[in-house]
Amino acid sequence: MAQYFSVHPDNPQARLLKQAVALLNQGGVLAVPTDSSYALVCHMDDKAAADHLRKVRGVDDKHHLTLLCRDLSELANYAKVDNTQFRMLKQATPGAFTFILEATKEVPRRVSHPQRKTIGLRVPQHAVLQELLAMHGAPLLATTLIPLGESDPLNDPEEIRDRYEKLIAGVIDAGACNREPTTIVDCTGDNIEVVREGLGDIALLGL
Repeated sequence: MAQYFSVHPDNPQARLLKQAVALLNQGGVLAVPTDSSYALVCHMDDKAAADHLRKVRGVDDKHHLTLLCRDLSELANYAKVDNTQFRMLKQATPGAFTFILEATKEVPRRVSHPQRKTIGLRVPQHAVLQELLAMHGAPLLATTLIPLGESDPLNDPEEIRDRYEKLIAGVIDAGACNREPTTIVDCTGDNIEVVREGLGDIALLGL
């Protein structure tokens, strides 16, 4: 049965987030708020947790998962970023963007795309998620919380609890999130490409 943490969206209660971090460290998958929609997250280095996250989401190992990072310096540990890319990332983070970048050796092979050796990276702006990342002390592996067979992400934490309480370890309720997904930007080719326009304003990319 999933634990339910009701937290303030701007000033989350530290004791509740510490309990949520404990669940992550025990291999649990959590539903958490982001600046776009709710997402499923787990410990990056826990293979069983990553496999369960994919199972709950209904995706295989070819589906791009995302690493949620606290800031650009942390992101640079897990992705190869040149000067041009770094300037663009600096303008657009934190925010509702997911950047597909070439993964470094710091990223477990099972996490990166099996053929392309790439990874989605994101620096979220949501206060609760930022605090959770700080307490956890490392990036979290994430995927947008879209139910299997549906196209829209969930943004109501009570609905998430009702539908997933037997499948995940916990739900962090910080109120409803935006339903619009992140803007996805592929930085791995010769030219930077906007794969999906979402909540992130592409004007911030300076393209």
